[in-house]
Amino acid sequence: MEARWLSRSPWMLLLAAACGVAAAELPAACPKVVVSADPDYAPLHWYDGKELRGPSIELAARILADLQIPYEIRYVGPWKRVLAYAAVGKVDLVATLKIQPERERYLDFVRTPAFPNPVAVFVRRQRAFLFNTWQDLASHKGGIALGNTFGQQFSEFAAAHLQLEESGTADSNFRKLGLGRIDYFVSGLFTGEAWLARHDGGAQLMAMRPFLAEDKNYYAFSKASPCARYLDAFEARLKELVANKSNIAMLNASLQNLDVKLDSATLSRK
Repeated sequence: MEARWLSRSPWMLLLAAACGVAAAELPAACPKVVVSADPDYAPLHWYDGKELRGPSIELAARILADLQIPYEIRYVGPWKRVLAYAAVGKVDLVATLKIQPERERYLDFVRTPAFPNPVAVFVRRQRAFLFNTWQDLASHKGGIALGNTFGQQFSEFAAAHLQLEESGTADSNFRKLGLGRIDYFVSGLFTGEAWLARHDGGAQLMAMRPFLAEDKNYYAFSKASPCARYLDAFEARLKELVANKSNIAMLNASLQNLDVKLDSATLSRK
């Protein structure tokens, strides 16, 4: 009788309800951090047919291992799918990308830059044109790979003033450029130079100066992922590795492996 009365006591019912609410409010577990990246963005990150590689991947793995956080490097498909998966928490950490307002709706960016990533305008050497400002692109037909953006200001300028097609991958756009189907292709400098170094037709193409933009790439956690709780610890370790230039050493090793030769003059806007 007493036990039955206690089970029906209002105080016991309130306590049970409170415990249920507390359990429901406990943060979801993060058994491991799923890391992914653009599979077509060498030398920062790329898919070699078996796994994702590159300094963005190497640096993320180094940080997570140092923090003793379980992780998995996972290829999930093309770049737009990576972003779509990150938006719903199927990818926990994106390595690495540019900060854009639309991306900030579903990604928490690690504010310490991971890598420099200047943006260049690539053209055919024999059809190079005067380029000093964005306005100089207005009379030419350009290309950009699907999913790539190069800053809010440039996006707005391009929408209002440029003939800029978004299609395909870096590979397909460079081939279009070589065939004369577009007059220029906007790409990260390192990615573009890596493509030129790997393809026979690369010698016919070049990156113009000045750069379109001086940019940087950042890590970002999915806001929909419980693993976002590691952001502060991740950034603290990243700052240490950036301070001792481990990130630049990884980038330089990747550039050398891909036979990309860039000196200080090449990296200058002047």
